[in-house]
Amino acid sequence: MGVIIFIFSYFGTWLDEKYSKGGSLWTIVLSLFSVFLALYNVIRQVKNLNK
Repeated sequence: MGVIIFIFSYFGTWLDEKYSKGGSLWTIVLSLFSVFLALYNVIRQVKNLNK
């Protein structure tokens, strides 16, 4: 879970440095997306364990 969030946040920071003019839009968007993706992964794995 932490690895997914770190990778997406790092990529968002890189995109902000390369393409954004002083903003942090990509970092925020990709960080939020990574949190939802990680939570989805955890929920899916818990459902598989309960079967």
